[in-house]
Amino acid sequence: MGMTEIAFQKCINLDCGAEFDCGQAMFKCPQCGELLDIRYNWDKIKVPGKLSEFAKRWAGRDNRLDLSGVWRFRELISFCEDKYKVSIGEGQTILQQNDAVAEYVDMQPGSLHLQYEGLNPSGSFKDNGMTAAFSHAKMVGATSSACASTGNTSASVALYAHSCGVKCTVFIGSGRIAFGKLSQAMDYGAQTIQILGDFDDCMRQVQDVCTKLGLYLLNSLNPFRLEGQKTIMYRIIEGLGWDVPDWIIVPGGNLGNSSAFGKAFSELKQLGLIKRIPRMAIINATGADTLTDLVNNKKLLWNDGKIDQKIIDDYYADLTARNFSPHTCASAIEISRPVNLKKCLRAIDICNGIVRAVPDEEIVDAKAIIGKHGLGCEPASAATIAGLKQLRAENIIGADERVACVLTGHPLKDPNVTVNYHKEKQGRFSNMPIEAPNDLDAIIKLIKS
Repeated sequence: MGMTEIAFQKCINLDCGAEFDCGQAMFKCPQCGELLDIRYNWDKIKVPGKLSEFAKRWAGRDNRLDLSGVWRFRELISFCEDKYKVSIGEGQTILQQNDAVAEYVDMQPGSLHLQYEGLNPSGSFKDNGMTAAFSHAKMVGATSSACASTGNTSASVALYAHSCGVKCTVFIGSGRIAFGKLSQAMDYGAQTIQILGDFDDCMRQVQDVCTKLGLYLLNSLNPFRLEGQKTIMYRIIEGLGWDVPDWIIVPGGNLGNSSAFGKAFSELKQLGLIKRIPRMAIINATGADTLTDLVNNKKLLWNDGKIDQKIIDDYYADLTARNFSPHTCASAIEISRPVNLKKCLRAIDICNGIVRAVPDEEIVDAKAIIGKHGLGCEPASAATIAGLKQLRAENIIGADERVACVLTGHPLKDPNVTVNYHKEKQGRFSNMPIEAPNDLDAIIKLIKS
């Protein structure tokens, strides 16, 4: 049976609903310009009867697809044949129960879990998506690719592109990328183009460039990327003994993760692999809080796919009129026009989700706590803990509920924020380095004090 009979692309606009096979690279519906979904004819796929059956593949670590924390779940992302699947060992992540961080957010011991995606080959969750997207790129015969990036995407694209012989160009905004991430894109051999503008400007340019030059686009507009990102949820469920948590908490930004997670839970429920869908909280920075404003204040809803486009258009027109550019230390979520907005609204609907925004001061404090008691993370990741603290204070999340926070990236992705926080005493958990004279007694005195 051909893969075209198993999976297909479908426009999310219910008034359009156009369908296309997976053998084409298109990142917007050619008929109406809306986002595309990957859909499956599940009756033609041999999906295991229960999720725990996927655990057996851990034993086959000599098989590159079984080793991958993405392709281990291949029946749930079955859009291409095995011969096209790209893998460099992504998804070797852990779900860490963390009572010290739980205490910080006023949760009971045993209730808080941190899903640490910093262990991926490029140091962020993006590798889950890129292994899927580059597999599709190989399937359609792409030779050149591009992306716009606040950092993690460019690092991941560059790494995967060169692992499978595809040329890549990354667009970054001027001065709007953490050095840890920029260093990766350059080191992995990407052509890096700095645009005089912010991420939203880069996003517009890269779409036009890909259309004119026929490049393969790797931003989260790409529906195949989101298929790979679904597996973060499968691994959380695996880490909880094949049970679902009460809450998933995820950073906002371009809204690819939240969109993918909603789709993952919807499909698992449809397949009878889970009995209930957890709730989701999406956390933005207050300096880049488009989703928070649209959902909480403008009352924008999924509305069974009949989204009020005028609310979005008016909001973006106002951003343009004010020449608004987002600003937050959490550069990974420094985005004001999220491309996956509509899919995210659907995820909020599926997961009975809520949206919050937290200030940078609370993000860097949470980051210091995670660093001191956990695995360390980039600033955007810490927004989840800052958001959880806020939701506990509002009593929206119970102290004994089981919560999984997604830590999206490694602490060395943005060392500047960390060093400045500690060195310049920017918060109450700053751990300043101490200057000492080159004298043994003085050094001993400091250590004993």
